[in-house]
Amino acid sequence: MNKYLFLIFGFVICSLSCSSPTPTDTRLKLIIDADTANEVDDLYAIVRAIAEPSINLIGITSAQFHTSPLASDTSVLESQAMNRDIIRMMDRPHIPLPIGSNYAMSAANLPAPSQASQFIIEQAQQLNDAETLHIAILGSCTNVASAIIQEPSIIPRLSVHYIGFWHDVETNTYDKKEFNSGNDTIAVDVLLDTEGLDFNVMTATTCQHLVFDKNEVDLYLTDKNDLANYMINRWETFDRWWTNEDPQKEQWIMWDLAIIEALIHPHLAVKETFTTPPENTKRYIEAYTSIEVEDMKADFWETMSEIHNHLKR
Repeated sequence: MNKYLFLIFGFVICSLSCSSPTPTDTRLKLIIDADTANEVDDLYAIVRAIAEPSINLIGITSAQFHTSPLASDTSVLESQAMNRDIIRMMDRPHIPLPIGSNYAMSAANLPAPSQASQFIIEQAQQLNDAETLHIAILGSCTNVASAIIQEPSIIPRLSVHYIGFWHDVETNTYDKKEFNSGNDTIAVDVLLDTEGLDFNVMTATTCQHLVFDKNEVDLYLTDKNDLANYMINRWETFDRWWTNEDPQKEQWIMWDLAIIEALIHPHLAVKETFTTPPENTKRYIEAYTSIEVEDMKADFWETMSEIHNHLKR
């Protein structure tokens, strides 16, 4: 009799445990779309995101930056190579790296399909109605805009966070003559014109204030590990072709890091609602109007210390 009671009890326990819902992953589901080889700040932003436990980094897609005078004819391959370097040095080989389009869009109804745009579509389609796929665009908008055109049904499942254009908060006027925006002006307008798309912009006007000093970089990164040396070398060897100011590169604007820090710590940035530019479909988007610079910097360097400790193990 006891044997039968034991079997029944075990069956009930198993049934209860098997029917219990699987714990929900509450981490931020994020794809980073980056023109990593274009400058220095993408590298620092990606490293910060990979190290963040509250982020479920689904993939890093590579983006083209054809307007740079330093870019080759295959700029997307340059970004792809750096993305591979980063995940290798951070020992995260499982992170997918779909390659993006090497060309900008030619018309608003003509996507530039790539592994990256297809990856975005597939990841969005895997979500349930209560989930959101966040995409941080650190360069051109080509891959994300193409995904939306290829498969419009994913629009309600996306939250796009873009580094781009200049914006006057007081007059709500926009200047799209900015580097990221200039690498695919058509794709930028696609995102602005897409009704129902959750579009958040860390404008160049706002993130230009996140400035790192070289002495900080040397203090926190010198002779720590291969990743740290890679980050220093990128700073020291990249030709800052757009300005003759600060020839010794004592400072650098960490544009892209600002959006990653804002996603991780929303209280470190202020976001307001604005209407789109007059030449675009009239709708509302969100734009960051201020950031807590010192707190963002402190968080980054604290995280780098944790990365150093992890890589020593």
